[in-house]
Amino acid sequence: MAEDAKDVQGTAPGAMAGTVSASQAPPGTFAPLAVAPFRRIWSSSVCSNLGHQILGVAAAWEMTRLTDSPAMVAGVQTALMLPLMLVALPAGALADMFDRRVVAMCGLAFACLGGSVMALCGLLGLVTPWLMLGLIFAIGSGVALFGPAWQASISELVPPRLLPPAVALGSVSFNLARSVGPAIGGFLVLAAGAHVAFGANALGYIPFLLAFYFWKREQPASRLPPESLGRALVSGMRFALHAGGVRNAIVRVFLFGFCVATASALAPLIARDQLAGDAASYGVLLGAGGVGAILGSLSTATLRARLGPELAIRIGTLVTAGALVGIAYSRSIWVAAPCFLLQGMGTMMVLAMLNVAVQLSAPRWVTARALSLYSSAVTGGIALGSIGWGAISNGLGLQTTVLVSGLALAATVALGFVLPMAHEGEDRRAPVSLGKSPEVALGLTARSGPVEIEIDYRVEPANAREFFRLMQDVGKARRRNGGFAWSLARDIADTQLWVERYECPTWGDYLHMRNRFTQADLDLQEKVETFNTLRDGSRLRRRLMRPFGSVRWRAEVPDPGPDQPRPFSY
Repeated sequence: MAEDAKDVQGTAPGAMAGTVSASQAPPGTFAPLAVAPFRRIWSSSVCSNLGHQILGVAAAWEMTRLTDSPAMVAGVQTALMLPLMLVALPAGALADMFDRRVVAMCGLAFACLGGSVMALCGLLGLVTPWLMLGLIFAIGSGVALFGPAWQASISELVPPRLLPPAVALGSVSFNLARSVGPAIGGFLVLAAGAHVAFGANALGYIPFLLAFYFWKREQPASRLPPESLGRALVSGMRFALHAGGVRNAIVRVFLFGFCVATASALAPLIARDQLAGDAASYGVLLGAGGVGAILGSLSTATLRARLGPELAIRIGTLVTAGALVGIAYSRSIWVAAPCFLLQGMGTMMVLAMLNVAVQLSAPRWVTARALSLYSSAVTGGIALGSIGWGAISNGLGLQTTVLVSGLALAATVALGFVLPMAHEGEDRRAPVSLGKSPEVALGLTARSGPVEIEIDYRVEPANAREFFRLMQDVGKARRRNGGFAWSLARDIADTQLWVERYECPTWGDYLHMRNRFTQADLDLQEKVETFNTLRDGSRLRRRLMRPFGSVRWRAEVPDPGPDQPRPFSY
């Protein structure tokens, strides 16, 4: 499973040099902006988010001019959001399979092209309702393609200790654009026409594209070809299923999004029915929520450093739940607006902290896929929550529905006891090299398989209980890294002999699995090896169960050579 501890050097490709003393004060909210590459890409992301917000307003307004159908007008929002659900996971897989910088640039270029075509069609008067929806979907697909690549790149742009405030600044970028983008979009439509707003949207992606182009990212070399898209999707979902930190964050953010969806989904009805207001009242509530989201983003890093992630998430959840209860009982804009501000602040705090938890739990090889699953969980939770709470409000009424959603959200605090956040550091997620590839006498190809691996352990009976406990963690590591059908058996005639077994679908999958080994996996295996008295090479057996296929991969990077000892290179 790993090389000998003293011979394995685990370095995170692209990680920034330097160590930080634990006694140092937590980094400030804007500390990541001192890192030049992050500062350039982050500042350009504001332009991209601003352009996307302008697009939403301009397209919705233009659709009201083109058709009287409410369904077509509502379809604008659907066309913008649907790609985030459909494209997010494949986009995350592509960002892990290939150079994230290139994937982000392709997505931005596609979004810019779609926006340019839309602006040109608007200028020539060729826009129709269905053409507009199609172009909006294309732009949204480009945004969904570069999103996971951009989020996964944050951990490469800043040192580990700056990751929480860097993620929070990403939320600030979005909420800044959300606060002023609609107003700018409306002004452009009224002053110069929708086609100008569409052009502004296309131009907004160009600074982001250039920032990624000039980023000198170090792409780690690999002797293996990338996985197929289908296999990469399966690997990402299996990792999320078996990695407790990622799985817990995804489940919690889905339930959080489901419960908090009443704030945005029912806001128009709250403004009209509870507050007896108009469109201006609705705008005030949205603006208050946007301001709260910015404040929550700016306070995330400080609260996380001082309170710890779990306590900070619980406090943010309770603040949001309390705000929803206040919204349920509010009858004045002067009461509802502060409640929406607190709701926006608490929501963004929780979302940002859970996002950081995913990034700190996922190793480099699967970071983009983990983040895409996280984004899908947020989007899916809010979407299903909006539909569900809307249906519930038909029977229970508006006030009771918002109140129940607030109480349900408060109850999710208990999830922290059964689905806690992980506490692994950056150094434990760092990949480690297993040295020389396994010795092979058969003419294997990447598609040969399945492959069966068996490892013998000889353990004193007095240590059997502790050994068995540690091996359960080893089994989790095998499964999240790509192993199937893991088992541990004890010989009934020789009480000291234990046999671990697992399978990989193909030889290529097994080689990819070896490349996913992290420092945390190495530390775990070393603990297991302290109980094992077997040291010879016969304890490890790799068997080809059923060969098929003939496509060979070409090794572009030289083999490290036989100079490194490999007492348990599994």
